[in-house]
Amino acid sequence: MLDLKRINKYMDTVGSSEKKTFKPKGQIYKTGLDLGTATIVLVVLDEDDNPLACETQVAEVLRDGVLIDYSGALNIVKKLKAKIEKRLDTELHECAIAMPPGTGNSARAHRYVAEGAGFNVTKILDEPTAANSVYRIENGVIVDIGGGTTGLSVIKDGAVTEIYDEATGGTHLNLVLAGNYKITVAEAEKIKRTRSRHGEIFPIVRPVLEKMATIVDRHVNKDEVEAIYLCGGTCRIDGIEQVFEAVTGIKTYRPKDPFLVTSAGIAMNCKNLS
Repeated sequence: MLDLKRINKYMDTVGSSEKKTFKPKGQIYKTGLDLGTATIVLVVLDEDDNPLACETQVAEVLRDGVLIDYSGALNIVKKLKAKIEKRLDTELHECAIAMPPGTGNSARAHRYVAEGAGFNVTKILDEPTAANSVYRIENGVIVDIGGGTTGLSVIKDGAVTEIYDEATGGTHLNLVLAGNYKITVAEAEKIKRTRSRHGEIFPIVRPVLEKMATIVDRHVNKDEVEAIYLCGGTCRIDGIEQVFEAVTGIKTYRPKDPFLVTSAGIAMNCKNLS
């Protein structure tokens, strides 16, 4: 079962590290680079996985998990890396990266971005599996919904047995909101990120959330799945867990803030080579 108390406390610290820099234990730094469709995130942990610093920037350099703007991504990662290095007063050498399930053929492009920014990539994994480094579940389904994709990993006895991914994510919510309010997609993104408006937009985007839940329902065996565990920026929409439960009939859990779960999990998998 998911220890939400532990996870919420940990993710509160990760979130706080966007503005507050924490003192590391030891001299080992573990960095996770999360190239998302809507946001690029850099998270740094110490050797005991304690959060030290985090930098994020809204970006449009990927589409459905696939890199479409190498130069734009490289410039952003360089900037975020420089900002964190200044905050920590150290140079970061290694990082881990992650891909949406089923987009492994894009790993080379993601690696090139990381290496171009000065990182040595020591681990590549899929995003829901990275999230389980934070969740630590033995059995269940982890669903990572980002800006472009809905990815899931089936976990049995602590090991990933199946992974799936489909191109439905936060950008699709933006399109629905833009059409409903007669506004631009960029304006819709701002509304979606405003938590105080989630109650207002929930009935509008619910059909898209139900489609995401249907993707999961199509790929899981209800007799073998104990629970569904949500993460990713799109899962910030209040009420999404109830939608998944209604569609799949499976108990669904979501931490208070699921946005940086995957990014932190990526960092946990960084191997230090020095």
